[in-house]
Amino acid sequence: MPPAPTGPSSSGPSPLARRTMLGAMAAAAAAPGLLALSSPAQAAPDAAGALPGGGDLGPNVIVFDPSTPGIQARLDQVFARQESAQFGTGRYALLFKPGTYHGLNAQLGFYTSIAGLGLSPDDTTINGDVTVDAGWFSGNATQNFWRSAENLALNPVNGTNRWAVAQAAPFRRMHVRGGLNLAPNGYGWASGGYIADSKIDGTVGPYSQQQWYTRDSSVGGWTNAVWNMVFSGVQGAPAQSFPNPPYTTLDTTPVSREKPFLYLDGNNYRVFLPEKRTNARGTTWGNGTPRGTSLPLTQFYVARPGVTAATLNAALEQGLHLLLTPGIYHLDQPVQVRRANTVVLGLGYATLIPDNGVTAVRVADVDGVRLAGFLIDAGPVNSPTLLEVGPAGASADHSANPTTVQDVFIRIGGAGAGRATTSMVINSRHTIVDHTWIWRADHGTGVGWETNRADYGIRVNGDDVLATGLFVEHFNKYDVQWYGQRGRTIFFQNEKAYDAPNQAAIQNGSVKGYAAYKVGDSVTTHEGWGLGSYCYYNVDPTIVQHHGFAAPNRPGVRFHDLLVVSLGGNGQYERVINDTGSPTSGTSTVPSTVVSYP
Repeated sequence: MPPAPTGPSSSGPSPLARRTMLGAMAAAAAAPGLLALSSPAQAAPDAAGALPGGGDLGPNVIVFDPSTPGIQARLDQVFARQESAQFGTGRYALLFKPGTYHGLNAQLGFYTSIAGLGLSPDDTTINGDVTVDAGWFSGNATQNFWRSAENLALNPVNGTNRWAVAQAAPFRRMHVRGGLNLAPNGYGWASGGYIADSKIDGTVGPYSQQQWYTRDSSVGGWTNAVWNMVFSGVQGAPAQSFPNPPYTTLDTTPVSREKPFLYLDGNNYRVFLPEKRTNARGTTWGNGTPRGTSLPLTQFYVARPGVTAATLNAALEQGLHLLLTPGIYHLDQPVQVRRANTVVLGLGYATLIPDNGVTAVRVADVDGVRLAGFLIDAGPVNSPTLLEVGPAGASADHSANPTTVQDVFIRIGGAGAGRATTSMVINSRHTIVDHTWIWRADHGTGVGWETNRADYGIRVNGDDVLATGLFVEHFNKYDVQWYGQRGRTIFFQNEKAYDAPNQAAIQNGSVKGYAAYKVGDSVTTHEGWGLGSYCYYNVDPTIVQHHGFAAPNRPGVRFHDLLVVSLGGNGQYERVINDTGSPTSGTSTVPSTVVSYP
């Protein structure tokens, strides 16, 4: 094996900063999708005005079975369109019916999801690979966003599958009968990532990955770490050792409920709804059929791009769930989820764009809503919020049946000028936010300190909220604000906004800069594990950020394994949390850490 990188070199560009330097290349390469996003008209309401459930999944859901001819050529065709289409309009879901497939290499580009259609990953075996690499970006994997692999078993051709991703690229319910390499070919920069409910029989090698979170899984081994590797409920995880090596290991995950997924029951599609687990460890499927319930596709309104928000809301009011097929949806009013246990499931990174400053999705203060697998892209007119879970003042107890927000990603700018004051607001108690990337764009089009203005990433007002895999970057003020009691975060990755023009632009009263993660002064109980904040103030490298984390100094507010990093000396942190922790200095890109606070 090559020597394991120990972190960025002071002689070259910082890992994530190369996004900015090379971002124009991605924008220039964006291409229209392989298949038209328009599709045949959806079924009309019946004579009584009711919308139909079920139906065809549309042209951008491509379904294979083992007898399908030309599978590799079809995969290559999609990849050719999507490899560098970072801000393009193509959206694809590649679905494999149960069975065994031979000699495939499914390379995944932007907005491409691949998944098996069995109840267990082992129902659908690919003798081959599901690959993400960074050849399109000169070996730099820090922009390999918005793609996913789910519910497949892989027998990698050379014994190890390559999954070199950055943010918003989940690897769920996968069985790799071999090793998993998380670095690009050549071991270039990488900034990921997330694994859940997966079994890797061999060793996971993150190599150049700066950070990673693995939840409720099983690994045969783990080698190397750069800055922040976090594990909860992972059999075979390395022992707790932060900061050297920087492993944060929790034996179990306090509460988890896996993402809903589409599967085939005979010839009929259903959506499986995994049950909630407490103190979870290992996969949900290792001993056979996973535990949970399922819904027939006939109970879903199968939405196509071009459908109106009014129609989506009519379907919800009628009692249907929503399945968003791949494509781009413009909303002139919020999608209103008012009924308990509603499922809103996206395929192939279905993208919601709120027009005229509306909120994209609002959820009532009800039990058991499941939001999963879609992207919200802010529109050019400022939205006060983009996603709201529960109204202001929500107080109902949802501990027995929480709402989950999983692989729901938010973007402000990049594909065009977008604006939003606060991206995600969580008001409902006991909500689980399981893997999100909330991103104010630092590259692409429509990017600038005021052009894609977005002051706040996520605000948590509800009590007893749990975040597992929280990625929030580049907001003009606070990236995370947490005002609810008894909140918990397991893994946090952050970069402060690159493009602050000067010190005055980020001044927070008497404090230099807004913390990446702010716990409200009235909070008496809060806990976080494995939290990191990086700065790269490349417009004005003299900017000083007082700290990455701010919280009331009281015994019930506790943090474990914190770090701040100055990328190449472009800006510096004076402290890690409050007034605790050593300052960063120079251009060496060495983390300053705090193992326990207070």
